[in-house]
Amino acid sequence: MFHWGAISYELNSNHVVGIFPLVHLKHFLFGNSLISIPFFDLGGILADDQETEKALLSEAIKLARDLKVENIELRHIEPLSVINSINSRNSTDSINCVTKSHKVRMLLDLPESSEVLMQSFKAKLRSQIKKPLKEGLKAKVGGNELLDDFYKVFSVNMRDLGSPVHSKELMQNVLEEFSEKSKIVMVYKDDKPIACSLIVGFKGTLENPWASALKEYSRLSPNMLLYWTMLEYACNNGFRYFDFGRSSPDEGTYKFKEQWGAIPTPLHWHYIALNGQPISEETSEKSKFEKAIQYWQKIPVPITKIIGPMIRKHIGL
Repeated sequence: MFHWGAISYELNSNHVVGIFPLVHLKHFLFGNSLISIPFFDLGGILADDQETEKALLSEAIKLARDLKVENIELRHIEPLSVINSINSRNSTDSINCVTKSHKVRMLLDLPESSEVLMQSFKAKLRSQIKKPLKEGLKAKVGGNELLDDFYKVFSVNMRDLGSPVHSKELMQNVLEEFSEKSKIVMVYKDDKPIACSLIVGFKGTLENPWASALKEYSRLSPNMLLYWTMLEYACNNGFRYFDFGRSSPDEGTYKFKEQWGAIPTPLHWHYIALNGQPISEETSEKSKFEKAIQYWQKIPVPITKIIGPMIRKHIGL
């Protein structure tokens, strides 16, 4: 089950002072939740004041009970202060709340031009960016016309990581619904696509929710050219920030993003359990599905492209 909607709070019947986007994910393996919002790092409540936040949260809890969901998940940058009121409720409400902040958002403040950005990098990083160009790799920025190439790389990499792949339809919908704000970035070796990303812009920030590279070409450093091309595009199109996405400080992806100058900002993901059960403090999903990951890595890619999207749409990460 996959449904989405939003709770809005109006003042004087015509002025919206808050909104709370929610997606209902229900699956016998992955649970029954309301998430704001899945597949992305940020969501949660957007409101003018705490009174509105409380009203939206209360309405979400009512909706959750009607849908018989197990928990509500809110993904915020700043901690939501009204969450504390949940834990202070009467125990008969059977509500528990936990905030996890083990993940960080890696954000880069961009200069006025890509030339200035390149000059700000250390010599080692500039050399790493030039390496794939010397190897004959080429980058391209486009739209729907690059979707097939994008999905070839993306689906193989997701299989290699042991993760069910998103549907191509989802990517196509993003490109069509946000046609002025989304692009595909590709890296090629001769005519073969070997690295890809899908970028989405909002106001002054360009975000990179999906990126992949073929591991057999890692010696050519296609990721360095891929990320430089995204940063170059961001600078040359007036963006103030580039969002590399979330990482854990102990992961290799953190070090990769940090070398570009990205600054970590803690993410605050709030989990509200409605069944009175304690919420796990476990911060790693990988250990929970380790055997499933190993099995998935052995499945042929054409099969994962068929069954992967049927599974992936129920996983909120």
